[in-house]
Order: sequence, then structure tokens, then C-alpha cells
Amino acid sequence: MQVLTLTTVMLVWFQAKHFIADYLLQPHWVLTGKGDMRKSGGYVHAGVHALGSIPAYLIAGLGTTGICSLMLAEFVIHYIIDYSKAGMSSRSHAGPDKAAYWAMHGADQFAHQLTYAALIYVSLRLTGAGG
Repeated sequence: MQVLTLTTVMLVWFQAKHFIADYLLQPHWVLTGKGDMRKSGGYVHAGVHALGSIPAYLIAGLGTTGICSLMLAEFVIHYIIDYSKAGMSSRSHAGPDKAAYWAMHGADQFAHQLTYAALIYVSLRLTGAGG
């Protein structure tokens, strides 16, 4: 598969997975657990993201070690991003009618998108498809 096609397919998968995991698969206990390391919600959510990325890594042709390494990296990074946002959100008390709320939401989503760019880059480097 050509690198441009592979990159596009991986990006589309990450975008679909992100929408499903962030907007469809977050019950209340997950949402409220993200800002508390003693609660399972944030860990489960980060795990859903890590597991949901497996097809993208298989498409890239990664082996078990590469897949497990990138899943672990994504799990940790996703957890940290969400934990940080939850902390900032709780301190700001900004609701959806405030610009600060949307700035935090946008920064959170941007950080996740940068993570996907990095995961695609590393996947392509590990498989030799990225040059």
C-alpha cells in the first residue's frame, strides 16, 4: 500500500475510533472518573482508545511488539490528556456557554489529534513505509 493511502486509511480509522470512544462510549461513571486516579473511568476510557487502535496498526503491518508498544503509549498519553483536562475543567467551573470551556475542549481534542499524527508517523517508521 502506498504511504499516502496508508496514512489516509490510518487517519480515517483513528478519527472514527475517536468519535466512537469519546462521544458514544462514555457512560456517566467514565466521564466522572477521568479526573480521579482512584476511579476506573479514566483508565477504562484510555483502554478503549488503545484497543480501538489495533486495526490501524494491523493495516500498517505492525507486529505484536510494535502494536503493544503503541497501545501502551496511546493509553498513557490519552489518560494524561484527559486527566489534565478534567482537572482544568473542574477548577475553571466553565460551562458550555463560556469561551474557556470550548478552549479547553478544543485543546483536549487537538492534543489527541497530535497523538494520532505521532502514532501514524511511528507506525510508518517501524514498518519502513515512512521512508
